[in-house]
Amino acid sequence: MLADPPQEDPTGSRAVEHTSQPKPGQAEGGPPSNPVLSCLRTNLLLLMTMLFVLGGVLLGLGLSSAGGAAMLGPSRLAAFAFPGELLLRMLRLVILPLVVCSLINGSASLDPGVLGRLGSWALLFFLVSTLLGSTIGIILTVALQPGAALAEAQNNTGPSPVQDTSKSVLDSILDLLRNFFPSNLVTATFRSYATYYEDGDFYGTMTKVPVGRQVEGMNILGLVVFSIAFGVCLRKLGPDGEMLINFFGSFNDATMVMVSWIMWYAPVGILFLVASKIVEMHDVKQLFTSVGIYVLCIVLGHLIHGLLMLPFLYFIVTGKNPYRFLWGILTALAAAFATSSSSATLPLTIQCVEERNGISKNICRFILPIGATVNMDGAALFQCVAAVFIAQVNRRPLDVAMIITILITATASSVGTAGVPAGGVLTLAIILEAVNLPVDLSLILAVDWLVDRTCTVINVEGDAFGAGILQHLVDRRKVSGSVPELVQVKSDSTVVTMPILKRYSRPSKDINNFKKNSVRPSLP
Repeated sequence: MLADPPQEDPTGSRAVEHTSQPKPGQAEGGPPSNPVLSCLRTNLLLLMTMLFVLGGVLLGLGLSSAGGAAMLGPSRLAAFAFPGELLLRMLRLVILPLVVCSLINGSASLDPGVLGRLGSWALLFFLVSTLLGSTIGIILTVALQPGAALAEAQNNTGPSPVQDTSKSVLDSILDLLRNFFPSNLVTATFRSYATYYEDGDFYGTMTKVPVGRQVEGMNILGLVVFSIAFGVCLRKLGPDGEMLINFFGSFNDATMVMVSWIMWYAPVGILFLVASKIVEMHDVKQLFTSVGIYVLCIVLGHLIHGLLMLPFLYFIVTGKNPYRFLWGILTALAAAFATSSSSATLPLTIQCVEERNGISKNICRFILPIGATVNMDGAALFQCVAAVFIAQVNRRPLDVAMIITILITATASSVGTAGVPAGGVLTLAIILEAVNLPVDLSLILAVDWLVDRTCTVINVEGDAFGAGILQHLVDRRKVSGSVPELVQVKSDSTVVTMPILKRYSRPSKDINNFKKNSVRPSLP
């Protein structure tokens, strides 16, 4: 029978799927396993990444002391960095399917008509907190300038080619709006629109005349707008659109499998990326200082967002003590830091929010799985810091339109960001493409294993505060019947089946029976 929860929890999360079959210390279908070996197997990718980063640092320092780039020459240096170049090319390869498929499937699954008014308010909280986190990240990076000194320390001190910095604010904003609505969807996959100035005659006067051109670089904004609108249209079709929604869901699942394969190659690529970056530097100490300031920007931004901004939003809406609520989810936050995955932390988050903060079971199982997919404020802050950092390293000035583009892309991309380790790096590649910055993730990947953990803590904290705010709204609207609305939403399989959280399996025909079962993981 399918009444037992081994297949899938009503939340549709893969994390609950695994925790619903607890076999502590025992391998599937075999004798009890060694806990040390089990721990190593679980964290193998993390351990490999850390060791290969250390190996890349030692290799780069060794080559630098032996003569560095001058000894190798340009051809050998390019060959030495080739394994890292392959990693960057593979990451760029999956940008297009990730943008289109995840956003189409995500927007089709999050139908406001099914979520109801209270669910829409919760989504609004998630989007506002993500936007605020992105803004904090940009402000800190512009203030601390972690990449400015690194740009001066590189061997290649020549200025990078940039767009005309004399472009007016009006033309920058108009270009931003034009890219929202590309004239050709196929062209948008590899070109975007930009305004330049040429000397020309304007009513008998020689002046700078604005001329629009298609420039190389994926129009991410246009693809984001189209994908979200197309997903909403598919939802409006009802049953007729389900087949296409399932197609994009399967396409997204297959892309995530490919991403997991790339992540297993990532340690090798990171080793050569880090080593080649060190070899190219005149002042290696400046490299480590700049990367340290970059990490400081992210951690400081997460502390501001997690200890001040999110509690402030919770207090403004509910009038309750946010730090008492935060104390109740400390166990889930610790698990988030350890696993670096908001999806894997979901079962523990549900239990902490239910049992320690008094949030109803219906609300937890309604909003937390959604938050694990659409609420990525910690990751959005990291992505904005990294994008501005890369712009500073490459001496690319950011105008108003580019900053707005970074904010919009980071916020919109959170709808489909994977709640798995290194999911934020993929979205960062999307943001860099959106503002025509080089997708140079060598330094970002070197410290991502650490930064990703603080991102996950903030993501999980934002999910929990969202549940607390929704509980407050439900308590205020009990007379109008808001709670039955949430129960009805919970039984709708098309909503709880999230594009990222559901993993490589389709819901059973008897999925509605699952709402009668309570999957309650135990605290460690």
